[in-house]
Amino acid sequence: MSLIDKIDRNRLPAHVAIIMDGNGRWAQQQGKPRVFGHQNAVAAVRAATEAAAELGIQYLTLYAFSTENWHRPRVEIEALMKLLSATIDAEIDTLLKNNIQFQTIGDIGLLPAPLQVKINAAKQRTEHCTGLKLVVALSYSSRWEIVKAAKEFASQCADGSKDPASLTADGFASYLNTSSMPDPELLIRTSGEYRISNFLLWQIAYTELHFTKVLWPDFSKEDFFRAIVDFQSRERRFGMTSEQL
Repeated sequence: MSLIDKIDRNRLPAHVAIIMDGNGRWAQQQGKPRVFGHQNAVAAVRAATEAAAELGIQYLTLYAFSTENWHRPRVEIEALMKLLSATIDAEIDTLLKNNIQFQTIGDIGLLPAPLQVKINAAKQRTEHCTGLKLVVALSYSSRWEIVKAAKEFASQCADGSKDPASLTADGFASYLNTSSMPDPELLIRTSGEYRISNFLLWQIAYTELHFTKVLWPDFSKEDFFRAIVDFQSRERRFGMTSEQL
């Protein structure tokens, strides 16, 4: 019996985020360079996307490339950029066929110009899709996002269009890259590491965290379903007591 049969379709998280970790270690286990791990991670992206779409989850956000990743060896960065470009080419028709909308968050302007063009074209081609929103975090970090939002609000205060005293938590969230989507209810991290790595720090204030030792290239639909089952086993109190729920 698949784990999907244990899932209550009436209690699904609207938004699932994933820190895709372990490509390098997976490649090392195969006696291959790190790039080999990234190349073989595409199947896991497809599996997670298919699983989310099959369940009817609204948003799936994948942490693909952080602002800190720009400090990696140049050859690895170039290989990643080429892989991203090739993956968009290979998967765009599948996204359209499955009614999946492609979105991104992050400082996309730092990516190579041809990749920016391809990303924007993919967004435009899928903007009519009404199913799963697949959000890929590229050149993203939460501290970058928060500082950017703070600067934007401060600029509006400086020109008189905003009153500093008017700022609320919801108001600040409207300046973030994720302003058009709900906060993640479930965050999955693969590879056995127990940290958030500068990902959606504002948005995960009440997010349930699921850690698995599975390295990302080995992540399957069953692993995704297992995380959903784990999520549904928890009591989400949001600061209240069990009796108040």
